[in-house]
Amino acid sequence: MSRPSELPQQSRRVPVDTSQIAGWGVDADPDNDPTYPMRDRSKDDGLSLDWQRPADQPQTVEVLHSIEYAHSPAVFGSAVPPRGLSGMIRRAAFRWSESNLVHWLLLMGADRIDVAEGVLHDLSRGKLPNVPAEMGARAEWRHNRKGFVVKAGVALALTAGAVALLRRNGR
Repeated sequence: MSRPSELPQQSRRVPVDTSQIAGWGVDADPDNDPTYPMRDRSKDDGLSLDWQRPADQPQTVEVLHSIEYAHSPAVFGSAVPPRGLSGMIRRAAFRWSESNLVHWLLLMGADRIDVAEGVLHDLSRGKLPNVPAEMGARAEWRHNRKGFVVKAGVALALTAGAVALLRRNGR
């Protein structure tokens, strides 16, 4: 199978042909509903086969969505639209299907880069990030004291090892 970046632009926008997927739409026939009579769909409010899609939320920011769907979801979060290097990586991730490992690895990498971008943004504005508070150190100490001590010990050992290595290489 070729990667999405190698496919022509038009074929990336075409929805998946569900008739070729075994088992897809198995519950589409109301006369063959495996949940009947435990779930009588005629009594469900708004969940019938003639259900109408709600009006779309207006898009004021860029919204990334899976290539498996022809359009964005009706409602979506827009607090932090994609931006910077992490946004570029997120856009690249959405060229692949959600079933592809590359999609998820790129999104996880973009999350890590977004954290670094946030720290750099704070530092550029003269604000030092409070890393222990942002990592939930107070809650960890209150609710998982043993885990906190182990993590602090590991961090201290790694820091001491890094300092020792730097001093040894400086000689």
